[in-house]
Amino acid sequence: MTERLLQFIWQYQYFSKQSLVTTDGEPLQLIHTGTLNTNQGPDFTNARLRIGSTLWAGNVELHVRASEWHQHAHSGDVHYDNVILHVVWEQDTIITDNNGEPLPALELQPRVSSIMLQQYIQLMESKDFVPCAAQLPVLSPLAWLSWKERLAAERLQRKAAVLAKMLQGAANHWEEVFWWLLARNFGMKVNGDCFEGMARSLPVNLLSRHKIQIHQVEALLLGQAGMLEEDFAEAYPKLLQREYRYLRKKYQLQPIRQTPSLLRMRPANFPAVRLAQLAMLIHQSVHLFAHIRDTPKLSDVQTLFNVTANDYWHYHYRLNEPAGNCAPKKLGNAMTGNLVINTVVPVLFAYGLSVHDEELKQRAIQWLAQVAPEQNNITTEWKRAGVTNYNALDSQALIELKNNYCDKRNCLQCPVGNQLLKNV
Repeated sequence: MTERLLQFIWQYQYFSKQSLVTTDGEPLQLIHTGTLNTNQGPDFTNARLRIGSTLWAGNVELHVRASEWHQHAHSGDVHYDNVILHVVWEQDTIITDNNGEPLPALELQPRVSSIMLQQYIQLMESKDFVPCAAQLPVLSPLAWLSWKERLAAERLQRKAAVLAKMLQGAANHWEEVFWWLLARNFGMKVNGDCFEGMARSLPVNLLSRHKIQIHQVEALLLGQAGMLEEDFAEAYPKLLQREYRYLRKKYQLQPIRQTPSLLRMRPANFPAVRLAQLAMLIHQSVHLFAHIRDTPKLSDVQTLFNVTANDYWHYHYRLNEPAGNCAPKKLGNAMTGNLVINTVVPVLFAYGLSVHDEELKQRAIQWLAQVAPEQNNITTEWKRAGVTNYNALDSQALIELKNNYCDKRNCLQCPVGNQLLKNV
């Protein structure tokens, strides 16, 4: 037994309430078990109950063993002056209140189903992909929809907290933070840190001075990423190198120390190609985040990312190394979806949260539901367990559920876990 499980049992009254009595034999009637308190003080506040013939209103404190009242130093603590009932799993000692009077207690151990406790133990000890994998889907489609929406919002809230810290380092400049996150996601997992470092070394106001000339933007991005240090034979890389050396000296730029990796990467995702596409996006856009913020339709936002790297990259995946095929390096639908999921939606939601604009927050969540779902190991396993993944809202929710509920065994905070324990 844990205190959190005991709180769960009390909160949802998963115990026999027939002929309730306190540990000293007084009849007990529960009118309201109270509201779970997540702040300092007793576990449940504003409870109402009748002991004997007396109606009481106040707080309820829970412990696995009654003696934990003293171990937690509640005696003499003014926050516990208004405790009207001590709910325990095991009454191993008699507790007195801060006035020296015996504190009414209710022992739950004899009143809780052993089958429910066994179900809880199985969830905690399961080695499956998620603890309840063998029993899914459990919830109705409507209940799953509601739970996924909440999970997606929680995930966006967590991302907003990270963005708030980034804003502090960017003098509260939303365009700057959007640029950092955009570059990071162009680099994907392998080169995310490298691309973000490159973006942080190139402020948006510097890029805006040179955005008219695509080769200058490319030179800045490739050069700061450390990709223009070789001896090139081709004319275009030499041009980029000359431009970068001039701009680096002019602005006293310091290239980042980390260089992009090609580890287990398809040619279409090679860092030079992605940086060339990112350069074209900068070249073709103006105040990108402000434009997205003021655009009501996701389809119009997706059109912004419909960019193709310049002609040199039709024949190359890497600088100075011609490729055998001739194919325009267009930013594909999959990459556009990734940018919407991991850049556009989180920043739009965080901005709406910052300025208290509910419409922007709702728009961000609605856009997730309009994007194709992510396909990865986590969503594949959920599908095998019978849980649907129709769109990016689903996939983001399922990633959040796996990482922050299932892996941490927070089954008591999950409607699925609640339902499983309730059904026994």
